[in-house]
Amino acid sequence: MEVTLTIPDKVAEEIQNVSSTPLPRRLLELAVIQAHEDELITERDVMDVLGFESREELYGFFKRHDVRSNYTLADLERDRATLDALLGKQ
Repeated sequence: MEVTLTIPDKVAEEIQNVSSTPLPRRLLELAVIQAHEDELITERDVMDVLGFESREELYGFFKRHDVRSNYTLADLERDRATLDALLGKQ
């Protein structure tokens, strides 16, 4: 999907001044960060939208933008159980 935005020049300049990232990319990053923090999209979705090929890229991006992962203890336990099942450790 492609979206067209109209932003006052002053606002666009203020957003652009805090980053060397091109404005369209910066706005996309801000939207994706907000959607992730609101739990509307997953880490995998963030990777797909921003074109990241590895979790390392994703976590580096999150660190640079002070984004906290939504990965919970319950997620860890579920992943551990899945791994145990795959390795035959039930």
